[in-house]
Amino acid sequence: MRTANLMCRQGTYLRGLVSRSHQARIPRSRSFATPAFDSSNPRIPPYLKLIKNYEKVREVLGKGAALTLAEKILYSHLDNVEESLLTNTNGGRDIRGTANLKLKPDRVAMQDASAQMALLQFMTCNLPSTAIPASIHCDHLIVGERGAKSDLEEGIKMNQEVFDFLESAARKYGIEFWPPGAGIIHQSVLENYAAPGLMMLGTDSHTPNAGGLSTIAIGVGGADAVEALVGAPWELKAPRILGVELRGQLSGWSSPKDVILNLAGQLTVRGGTGFIIEYFGSGVETLSCTGMATMSNMGAEVGATTSIFPFSPAHVRYLEATHRHDVAAEAKKFSEIVQLRADADAKYDEIIAIDLSTLEPHINGPFTPDLSTPLSQFKQTVKEQNWPDKLSAGLIGSCTNSSYEDMTRVESMVREAMEAGLKPASDFYVTPGSDQIRETLRRDGPLETFKEAGGTLLSNACGPCIGQWKRHDGVEKGTPNAILTSYNRNFRGRNDGNPDTMNFLASPEIVTAMTFAGTTTFNPMTDSLPTPSGKNFKFTPPSGLEIPSKPFEAAREEFRALTQNPDPSVTVAIPPTSERLALLEPFDTFPDSELTGLRVLVKVTGKCTTDTISAAGPWLKYKGHLPNISANTLNTATNAETGEVNAAYDLDGSRHAIPELGRRWREAARPWLVVAEHNYGEGSAREHAALQPRYLGARVVLAKSFARIHETNLKKQGVVPLTFADEADYDRIGARDEVDTVGLRDMLVNGGTGEVVLRVRRFGGGGEEVLIRTRHAVSRDQADFILAGSALNLLSKR
Repeated sequence: MRTANLMCRQGTYLRGLVSRSHQARIPRSRSFATPAFDSSNPRIPPYLKLIKNYEKVREVLGKGAALTLAEKILYSHLDNVEESLLTNTNGGRDIRGTANLKLKPDRVAMQDASAQMALLQFMTCNLPSTAIPASIHCDHLIVGERGAKSDLEEGIKMNQEVFDFLESAARKYGIEFWPPGAGIIHQSVLENYAAPGLMMLGTDSHTPNAGGLSTIAIGVGGADAVEALVGAPWELKAPRILGVELRGQLSGWSSPKDVILNLAGQLTVRGGTGFIIEYFGSGVETLSCTGMATMSNMGAEVGATTSIFPFSPAHVRYLEATHRHDVAAEAKKFSEIVQLRADADAKYDEIIAIDLSTLEPHINGPFTPDLSTPLSQFKQTVKEQNWPDKLSAGLIGSCTNSSYEDMTRVESMVREAMEAGLKPASDFYVTPGSDQIRETLRRDGPLETFKEAGGTLLSNACGPCIGQWKRHDGVEKGTPNAILTSYNRNFRGRNDGNPDTMNFLASPEIVTAMTFAGTTTFNPMTDSLPTPSGKNFKFTPPSGLEIPSKPFEAAREEFRALTQNPDPSVTVAIPPTSERLALLEPFDTFPDSELTGLRVLVKVTGKCTTDTISAAGPWLKYKGHLPNISANTLNTATNAETGEVNAAYDLDGSRHAIPELGRRWREAARPWLVVAEHNYGEGSAREHAALQPRYLGARVVLAKSFARIHETNLKKQGVVPLTFADEADYDRIGARDEVDTVGLRDMLVNGGTGEVVLRVRRFGGGGEEVLIRTRHAVSRDQADFILAGSALNLLSKR
């Protein structure tokens, strides 16, 4: 039971209910004669196979077992139903949080930054093709600066060898390749691959975006993706299910973005860890497919495994508008059998209720996506916190909010303001999520409206959302300033490399209104703006279209996917002198004894995200070159003992940058560990945050708690993640302390069973020795990965 002591700024309490207490009033699954399904289109999920597996699930758990939607889709993808559901689960009665599900996903999607390392790992397995359909999306390496055309040309020029590598690998292994400028991975997936009942993995933390189309979509690291690509089962600890009941209907200024901003304020960045968020209730039927995708996208910000919505008429409308009538027809047949919603008496572990009719717009930030403030209180909060009143820039779009509905709602505002003689008072940037969206907006008018208003139309790429932003507004690094964005993440320094840029997350509509005002204290629901004519102008509530009146315009020819069969004659392009790409060398195996003589490289305090461990921005160019990118490891982490950023001390007292000391210890064959606080590895799915420390010599990370994806990534790279059994022990270990493990080797050999203790000899402590008890969540398969040195070492031998 979740206690009701978590509160967002507006005072809305999280409602914790007794575990498994909810009874949804939805018909139970029924049995039908299995109809014929189309198996000719690889973009249609393998529905017949899933139905057969689903029937096996019902047989194993009993015909009367009530399942949530998330469980139906997950369990339908089990490799061995009985093994996963009946091993150590009290006869299938205690699956959630206990069972290790071994799953066979239908598809893998990779963005260009993470695809480099994933493909380098896949190549070591020496297979002629991927075992399941996969796609590569070139969206992370384009810098947003002056506009789409020049930015794209410059991005291709600067990253040509990486794009050549990715395209050649795609041709060789039969992977669909989306070129630079085609679109952001999550928008492209929603438009082309997401489908009700599908299960997919993506090498990006916002992969759950596809949950808006009733897809189980989970963000993973590259090693996890490789498991699926080679056809091996992918393991997941069975999530608990957090039900979010939606009532009423959004209206006026409130949008789907405000639902998830409000929920993030209630749950915090750790509150969804170990859960799938499953939305249900009458309010679901009032939402658009792309609105559901926005909410699913930002479930990553609360640590959720993924988010999902029940199949609804909005999904059919969206599938047909995106030229997928065949997928819509097959999905409807599938749902008649499996019922793509929770069973009538399905039980959620916890429930939160949100009334859409009374929800007001929210703004979250700065520096964390869970600091949630209602719009009505934001002006006062800005003053109380001494946040900047001036708005430097407003940025809309991104994978979270670039739908046709988002953009047409914004256009209604922009056109109204322009008719009153107004122009944006702050820099205004617009990022379409895909070329299909861009061309449809061009056809229907909004694109021209944004241009007339003076907006900068960026490329169909991630751009400023992930730190690929070159500003020209005179804001120097170290200068406090405020930006408003419709993005999903706002860690310190993330967007422009300036740790003093405060990014406030909001809906595209609120971002646009404040951009016209030029101030963070403007409330479009109550405030007016002076016009050149001397009259006051007040925005009317925005309005837009869920989908275009005609089907979406096709992307331009040069931005369509390259689809081909595997071609073994293709040579993967890796220049021998490249500074951007390097073949991987296998990591060393776990020793035949306990780890001894480890040293604490640094003790970190505060938020330590994957951005902290492996920064993006200018470092993205080294994503395919592990030795080079390791030079940024933990370079924005705060030393708990000195308060310095990117500072660590060698045994002789000399001061070094953290990655520099890591490299020195690697060269001296001195293995090390990191000590950290809560939610270590929060944020993106980037496995470099695990690969880089491992490359530099890390064998253990000891923290108060871990983010799900990062904890898994560490294990896949042979690093052991341990948590304090007693969090107070964080104060009993420090930098340069010498550490031996006790029981670690036995735990790994015994398949994850056993306790691990750390014997700590305090540095400069005159021989003082401390024993620190730890906890772990290492499964049998993960123990094998760690013993082998990495998951890749094991996979490459199979």
